[in-house]
Amino acid sequence: MDPVTLIEAALAAGAGAGMKDTASAAVQDAYAGLKALVSRRFAGRPEGEIVLARHEKAPQMWQAPLAAELAAVEANRDNELVAAAQALLQLVDAEGFRSGKYNVDVRGGQGVQVGDHNVQRNLFGGPPSG
Repeated sequence: MDPVTLIEAALAAGAGAGMKDTASAAVQDAYAGLKALVSRRFAGRPEGEIVLARHEKAPQMWQAPLAAELAAVEANRDNELVAAAQALLQLVDAEGFRSGKYNVDVRGGQGVQVGDHNVQRNLFGGPPSG
């Protein structure tokens, strides 16, 4: 699963679980935390903020627009967002998480880093500038 799809799926799962009175405090907190991280990424992007709010009420209808907004802010490069999404999905769908359903696959990706405190400079499709 690519990072953007993972984040969108976690937001959809969190919205669905969060609407139920039976959702645990851990699920509600994880969902609120993920939503806050996404909101910070959308700062200064009114379209993103609107799509995020509408996605919460109708995740299936707003799935594609949210994925587009997440891609536009390069959420796929945000390790904190990916980790928060995985943590929420582990709470909401423990069995699916254990089966590897929410593993992020970056094979074929360019400019991907895993880990913390990395520095990376990429140039794709051309010689280094001088």
